[in-house]
Amino acid sequence: MVHGFLKQMTSSESNSKFQIPAFFIGGFFLLNSYIAGFFFPEKEVSEISAILSSLIFGLPLVYNALKDLFTGQVEMNELAALSFTASFCTANYKAASVIAFFMIISHLIEQRTECNARKNIEALMRLTPSKAQVLIDGTIIERDANTIKNGDIVQVLPGDRIPGDGKVIEGISTIDESAITGESLPVEKGGDASVYSGTVNLSGRLVIKITSGSGETILSKIKDLIKQAEKSRTPVMKIINRYASWYTPSILMLSGIVLFFTRDIQRAISMLILSCPCTVILSGPVALVTALGAAARSGVIFRDVSILEIVQKVTTIIFDKTGTLTYGNLLVSTIKVFNETNSHTLLYYAGSLEQYSHHPAAKAIIKECIRCNITLSGSADFCETAGMGVRGTVEGKCISVGRMEWIQKQCTPGTISEISHDSYGTSLYILVNGEHCGTILLSDVVKSDAHTTIESLRKLPIANILMFTGDKAFVAEHIARQLGCAFEAEMLPDQKMMRIRDAKSSGEIVAMIGDGVNDAPAVAAGDVSIAMGGIGSEVAIHSASIVLMNDKLDRIPFIFRLSRVTVSIIRQNIMFSILFIIVMMASSASGVISPVLAAILHSLSTVLVVLNSARLLRESEQTV
Repeated sequence: MVHGFLKQMTSSESNSKFQIPAFFIGGFFLLNSYIAGFFFPEKEVSEISAILSSLIFGLPLVYNALKDLFTGQVEMNELAALSFTASFCTANYKAASVIAFFMIISHLIEQRTECNARKNIEALMRLTPSKAQVLIDGTIIERDANTIKNGDIVQVLPGDRIPGDGKVIEGISTIDESAITGESLPVEKGGDASVYSGTVNLSGRLVIKITSGSGETILSKIKDLIKQAEKSRTPVMKIINRYASWYTPSILMLSGIVLFFTRDIQRAISMLILSCPCTVILSGPVALVTALGAAARSGVIFRDVSILEIVQKVTTIIFDKTGTLTYGNLLVSTIKVFNETNSHTLLYYAGSLEQYSHHPAAKAIIKECIRCNITLSGSADFCETAGMGVRGTVEGKCISVGRMEWIQKQCTPGTISEISHDSYGTSLYILVNGEHCGTILLSDVVKSDAHTTIESLRKLPIANILMFTGDKAFVAEHIARQLGCAFEAEMLPDQKMMRIRDAKSSGEIVAMIGDGVNDAPAVAAGDVSIAMGGIGSEVAIHSASIVLMNDKLDRIPFIFRLSRVTVSIIRQNIMFSILFIIVMMASSASGVISPVLAAILHSLSTVLVVLNSARLLRESEQTV
């Protein structure tokens, strides 16, 4: 950035005690130099104030320029210091003071913008609480949160932040995970549920067994990813840095040529001021930090900012099906009833038996009963036939729940009403006293936002959108038909990876989206790898180039929009900055622009670049 003086002023509390007052004192003397010119005929009164102001503002510029030269870092401090020194040495004290003043104002704008852009990131850094209430032999002992370790038992009261990743062993509460996942709705947590460091306990007392202490939590890993991303650079920024060392000598040469032919040092000073590449240097970092902040606010973490430039070039997007486009577990999708039985009664009979089973189908039935607020009763003679079904007595009625071939053996042939062969999923048939009363269809349901996500990606537009799955072709076809995308089925993990490599070798830029666990090799094989649900996945955080901290598919189009807007804004900033410097330097060389006006125009150009970069904040506002 521009001036080490101002960077220290805004970051060092001890130094700011002297530097911020010095800034205002310098501003007072500058204003006084102009006022004194109106009220006092003696020129010396005005010049004394101007000299004091220019020394207060200008000496830090000269100091930092000399420091850069001695350390071999030739940046823009030298141009600012030279323009100030030239004005001061030619006794143009007011101009020297104004030049230094507006250079500092420009930097203050930059610093303020960076602070605003980083606020979402810094808020994430401050999520971990400072203290934790540790339970030892029934006694609560308060400790520093960074000292807790795996196996510790901690108490978290309503309103407190959770000090480490762990499992709930006592209590029920709602947890605000929005700072990490970007999901605004609180999540209910009970026995054995996973909780994460930095999230807020909203309603009830929780006792938690720590599984990841300080430095090992999901939040710590997110912090590391963000720090890593901030240190990285896009290809455009690398090009700018590569040629930065040539810039200052070239500007000095051009200013020297103008001074030699025109003998007008004011023109050379104006050229030095307007050639300070604040806007060029600012073009990338402010936009990127703003983009990282917008992404973090939406629960999206980038491992490297350079991936933003690749995302906007993607031509093929591949989704893994299970856990990405679908929920990844069985859910009740259809209930068909017969013989005047209603769906509520059917679920009641089925759930009263399935509550004793650990089969995935049983869990789906129980989940649906909970959703429908159905209170279940017990069964004294429950019996389960592995892989086939369950039977027992509920309220004096003989109930059987199971597969077609098993149910048919318990009733008169031909009395079972079959589900249409067009239906997709697992069918559970329910008998009540030997009579077929209904069928419950279970399936891995497509996520509610999957179709709109695919449609949004098509509008961007993305040429090819595919779904990969290891499931049978008829299952994949059923899902793909709902989503309106192409598919490839019955694929093993290594086949998915090879298919992605083939697409890349044919010139496609591939983005692979999965949960980062069972499809980790395929996800890592893409030019862009996006892992969903990273809050619960260690593998995702370490393997993917982009990690989504929740399972909301609407973050996928957001990533592509953010990438395109960010790259577009960086290019706009750079083009504007280069054209501005060329036009203004030419105008300065022709004598149109004075040094004071040059300083004002320089500050205005900084404001324009900052305002253009701030447009990125709208992207997160549209998503959150």
